[in-house]
Amino acid sequence: MQDLTPSGFLTIDDADLEYRMIGPMPDAAPTIVMLHEGLGSVGLWGDFPEKLQAVTGAGVFVYSRAGYGASSPVELPRPVDYMHIEALEVLPKLLDRIGFRRGLLVGHSDGASIAAIYAGSRQDHRLQGIALLAPHFIVEDISVKSIAEIKTAYETTNLKEKLARWHKNVDNAFYGWNGVWLNPAFRDWDISDYLAYIRVPVLIVQGADDQYGTMRQIEIAQEECYCPVDVAAIEGAGHSPHREAAAVTLETVVEFAQAALRDDQTLAA
Repeated sequence: MQDLTPSGFLTIDDADLEYRMIGPMPDAAPTIVMLHEGLGSVGLWGDFPEKLQAVTGAGVFVYSRAGYGASSPVELPRPVDYMHIEALEVLPKLLDRIGFRRGLLVGHSDGASIAAIYAGSRQDHRLQGIALLAPHFIVEDISVKSIAEIKTAYETTNLKEKLARWHKNVDNAFYGWNGVWLNPAFRDWDISDYLAYIRVPVLIVQGADDQYGTMRQIEIAQEECYCPVDVAAIEGAGHSPHREAAAVTLETVVEFAQAALRDDQTLAA
């Protein structure tokens, strides 16, 4: 276990990962560990982690995976199983390093897929639930189409400049993610088998206008999961409901978190 300051870096294997720890430490209260999207970072969560902490009373741990934010870059091209590597190799070490004792995973997009793989790959008694914002369980045509379009935008508009605010090595972040999703070998990527082995409650928050995925992702979870699955389809939101419909998304995640953590005596009633 590493002593956590409000912000800093954790070394996992050969990567230095930037992080923020908001609220009580993992030995004092449940911890919500947040896993960002395919182009996300600590900073791109905005004030969502602070709001989540303030309402739930849990500690909130946010970090940038290797290749993102101020964390170490990765070697390109990424392997097509990069999310499996994050879920099966990196995340377990990170949770142990921060002294995770009990709590939730909250993931967005790639981060949601990583959370699902983790929860379905091991029976971690510390884990009390997972909240998945716009998760991917399979690769859909709409995903590949939108990801091809964003590649064009990155190379022809000021998108690169905007993303550079959030990533120390913006090309490493962008092409590490974009290159895998546009790799023809990635079309067979499918993590639905993991869903049957999840043994904690699941929340799925899906924007009705998500340009990277359809309601088929939710249907797969409902078909494959034996655990409770709560679904919130949010009208007027796209792929980032916590930014595009912040209030209702926060309320939904908080309600789920409070239910999952309701028996914890360290949280205020």
